[in-house]
Amino acid sequence: MDKLFRKDAFNYHALGRPGKIEVVPTKPYSTQRDLSLAYSPGVADPCLAIEKNKDDAYKYTAKGNLVAVISNGTAVLGLGNIGPEAGKPVMEGKGLLFKIFADIDVFDIEVDETDTDKFIQTVKAIAPTFGGINLEDIKAPECFEIETRLKDELDIPIMHDDQHGTAIITSAGLLNALEIVGKKIEDIKIVVNGAGASSISCTSLYLRLGARLENIIMLDSKGVLSKDRTDLNESKRKFAVDTPLRTLADAVKGADVFLGLSVGDVMKKDMLLSMADNPIVFALANPTPEIAYDVAVETRNDVIMATGRSDYPNQINNVLGFPFIFRGALDVRASEINEEMKLAASHALAELAKEPVPEEVNIAFKIQNLKFGKEYIIPKPTDPRLIERVAPAVAKAAIKTGVARLPITDWSAYREELQKRLGISNKLKMQMRNGCIRAPKRVVLADAQRYKVLKAAEIVWNEKLATPILLGNEDVIRKIIEENELELNGVEIIDNKADNQKTRRHKFADIFFEKHQRNGVTKIAALDMMTHRHYFGPMLVETGYADSVLLGLTRNYPDSIRSALQVIGKRDSCRTVSAMYIINTKEGPYFLSDCAVNEEPDTEDLLDIVLETVDEVRRFKIEPRIAMLSYSNFGSNMSATNDRIREVVDIMHRDHPEVVIDGEMQANVALNPEMIEENFPFSTLKGKKPNTLIFPNLQAANIAQKLVVEVSSAEGIGPILNGMNKPVQVLRMGSSVKEIVDMIMVAVLDAAKKEER
Repeated sequence: MDKLFRKDAFNYHALGRPGKIEVVPTKPYSTQRDLSLAYSPGVADPCLAIEKNKDDAYKYTAKGNLVAVISNGTAVLGLGNIGPEAGKPVMEGKGLLFKIFADIDVFDIEVDETDTDKFIQTVKAIAPTFGGINLEDIKAPECFEIETRLKDELDIPIMHDDQHGTAIITSAGLLNALEIVGKKIEDIKIVVNGAGASSISCTSLYLRLGARLENIIMLDSKGVLSKDRTDLNESKRKFAVDTPLRTLADAVKGADVFLGLSVGDVMKKDMLLSMADNPIVFALANPTPEIAYDVAVETRNDVIMATGRSDYPNQINNVLGFPFIFRGALDVRASEINEEMKLAASHALAELAKEPVPEEVNIAFKIQNLKFGKEYIIPKPTDPRLIERVAPAVAKAAIKTGVARLPITDWSAYREELQKRLGISNKLKMQMRNGCIRAPKRVVLADAQRYKVLKAAEIVWNEKLATPILLGNEDVIRKIIEENELELNGVEIIDNKADNQKTRRHKFADIFFEKHQRNGVTKIAALDMMTHRHYFGPMLVETGYADSVLLGLTRNYPDSIRSALQVIGKRDSCRTVSAMYIINTKEGPYFLSDCAVNEEPDTEDLLDIVLETVDEVRRFKIEPRIAMLSYSNFGSNMSATNDRIREVVDIMHRDHPEVVIDGEMQANVALNPEMIEENFPFSTLKGKKPNTLIFPNLQAANIAQKLVVEVSSAEGIGPILNGMNKPVQVLRMGSSVKEIVDMIMVAVLDAAKKEER
């Protein structure tokens, strides 16, 4: 896994467009007029308005949603002083997290300057560009002075996340851990191992929560920070105490809380045993904690343990904080991020952990019912409620403390806006992924002699999304695996032409012949078909050996469906098989059907397509709102096609009144609520923007789907085959690795759905 992870890390950053972020225009630019508005002469008036009132920069530019992630590379993660260029992947990664968790745009800026004064001057000089500044990976003690001076001299939110992020998250965890063990913060003895930026910031925030300075012992690499030491800098001297204690072993005796921000394995079993009853241990050194999680819980069953690792309970992860803290600060145009705003974030996180956990979080972490307790004292990073809880808490604190310049008055509308910022497309993909992790299935990959399929298999195998079965020539497959150093150890390979599959081929041929002997298929022909992967693969599903099969990478779509239909067939309850695409947009997913199978569906076919699509959309926990598309609106043009559409709508209104559906209607009308409101107020789609589009024929659907995916930034998933008797999915020819992974997940979910059915 380590080898695979390192290789994938290099490829992730290098392949395709290098790096992880890009700048995307937010305004039209296709015409000369657009360009004139975007640049000269259209920029002149906004420029002059900003000259008169600098705050208009928030109105006419992206400043209000733009954060700088700035570093000089002197303390990058656990890598140390590696320089600004080497730190750039980290800063880009921070920018990506800002965007995906809080919809905040980022420019990462790496400054080749270690002189504190010059660094501060550089940041001040570029500050007018930004609505906020996230200082990152700057070594102590310089980071303290840099942040303090910039906060004093600039009027935008500034935070050194290495200091304050960990402080905010651990404060939330500490509050909840103390509640569980029934201790008061003003009474507890705290030992902090490490005296860097994070340690000092954490301890400072604990003091604001009510901890007493005289009850805190901090250590650096030389031992306890005692008042008789002469080698302490100003930051450390604030936490020096009058004590005879010198070592960590001495300090932790009788301690209630241990916070480690130092090096791995320094906390020994006997030290943990010497702590007070119900000890709280935050061992945050990465990747090796000060004491290993399993060692700690084996040593003491009364310990509450947190680490920085995602593979154990109670991960202290800064992504729980900084995206939402800056989101709240930007949204009220705060002049700073003050202590009250940090504490508000901590309290919001602590309270959220006490509430019932969304099912998608339970699924993601393979837990039946995650609930507040020793192994859940802080929320999980995948919790979709974080943005709507933490950002408003920070914004309210900014308003209360007088640093907000754009107060929020309608908090319900604000929370709704926060939810819309991220859309639900990410949620949909997360839901798919979590469903696969919860119940992985055996999926036959019929084109395993192709690198892209094997790479997708590697991903789903190592991420436990599915159990792939590789179908094809074993020598060819193993050669590709070896040449590309793919990690597929333990994955089954079936060579359907090999001698060891002879018995199975004959068995499959007998089954196939029995099914098709009156359709012109001879026994010899059936046996010959079983030498073809696109027949043999579906037979593995038909006979129950596998849960699903994925076909089609190297064949055209009709041929792949034909073999699947011959082997598996459609469900008895279905008149026809259809194919649906999911188009993921920032506003949420759209479901398009039928995009790949039925050329000219009649009324009954069209009705079947609608019902199958309804069932499939609901599988993603989304209630379908259906527009039946055409070139006309509600009888404006009469034709046989439109008659069929209207008949289907009438049947659905009569037999399935719970389904929101209407048509026939043009696509632009269907997707424009104002147009429906103004011109067609009788429509059942009034006030309900559709998320499901049913096309009148294959030509329209296929062209529309391909155009949308190719000319926009929307992500397409599919085609998802509906109506088959057993799980089978068909790739479009030439699918990418990512598309194959998506379709393997669809195959797993399809198998789970049919299992439930």
